[in-house]
Amino acid sequence: MANPAGSEGYNPINAADSRSRDLGDEVVVVEGLHKSFGKLEVLTGIDTVVRRGEVVCVIGPSGSGKSTLLRCVNLLEQLTAGRITVTGEEVSDPDCDIDAVRRRVGMVFQQFNLFPHLTATENCTIAQRSVLGRSADEARRVAQLNLEKVGLGDRGHSHPAQLSGGQQQRVAIARALSMDPELMLFDEPTSALDPELVGDVLSVMRRLAAEGMTMLVVTHEMAFARDVADRVIFMDGGVIVEEGPPSEVLGQPREERTRTFLQRVLDPTHVDPGAEDEAHAVRHAALADGAGRAIGSTPARPLRPER
Repeated sequence: MANPAGSEGYNPINAADSRSRDLGDEVVVVEGLHKSFGKLEVLTGIDTVVRRGEVVCVIGPSGSGKSTLLRCVNLLEQLTAGRITVTGEEVSDPDCDIDAVRRRVGMVFQQFNLFPHLTATENCTIAQRSVLGRSADEARRVAQLNLEKVGLGDRGHSHPAQLSGGQQQRVAIARALSMDPELMLFDEPTSALDPELVGDVLSVMRRLAAEGMTMLVVTHEMAFARDVADRVIFMDGGVIVEEGPPSEVLGQPREERTRTFLQRVLDPTHVDPGAEDEAHAVRHAALADGAGRAIGSTPARPLRPER
């Protein structure tokens, strides 16, 4: 498959690979993560690290466990087994003050989740005042700075219904930034947007990356991953199939599954209709069988018991 990561003229030595970035200490450490919903195991032995200042993009087909991984990092989903450490705190420890950890982590969801009865400014100030204890004046000042950062400095008085989808998502980003996070989690932030509005949101995220924000991004935007990420993780069937610099994972993938995924995503009009259906069933059956044998022979590390 020629040139899997983009259009003709793609240069695998992209901006993310060529820029000099001094990555700091470990902000997120995931060790042996398993997550099941009933009998369905969604994540199977995930291990990865995100360092301070790093931008990591997680790609893969729907149902591969990408969003579940992100939600486990913020403990929006309870782990079945394994350990996750965020900004030095083990969130999988029952004694962890998860609310304190979440104050340092911003999250932007697929849906904007704005309070419809509050203005953009009020959406950005409510958590500052109730969680951080800031005064009304200070909270408004910080909200205004972050609304300006996302290009909405003149829309603070607007309610969500008066804003486009892209504008609402940018308000959601401003809301997260107003809490001064050390880490930003993005769960497919452009998936619910009109194609013409995607660029504004990605531009804001690109600017955050350039400013050194640590970011873990679940996305289907291959161009963003290619140009902005320091590292790309490709997931399928609840496991990390391949990870590395964008020039490798997107430009010269090692794994056949990665190449197949990229071809279908980047050149969707040249695939055989239905050809992936049978392959999907076979692949996931094999993954489930292999995961079952692995788990049976090497038990996953359980969470610490309640004390």
